[in-house]
Amino acid sequence: MQNLVCESRQALAWSQQRLADELGVSRQTIISIERGRFDPSLPLAFRLAATFGTTLEELFFPEQDASSSDASVPPSTSPQSQP
Repeated sequence: MQNLVCESRQALAWSQQRLADELGVSRQTIISIERGRFDPSLPLAFRLAATFGTTLEELFFPEQDASSSDASVPPSTSPQSQP
């Protein structure tokens, strides 16, 4: 999953080790999250967002191409298709 963990950490001028210490995880965990090789658990994701003073939605986002960014709603559930 793509994320802004590295950018957020660097904005605070924190090392990976300092962030790891703040969150009670290993530096390797931080490296893996920043590189998108590891998706954090929900509790860890919430702690990361709180540490950076942001929301999960702003910090993490799924990989998607531009054409799929506007997911369409099936016509049967679309509010516009109902009388």
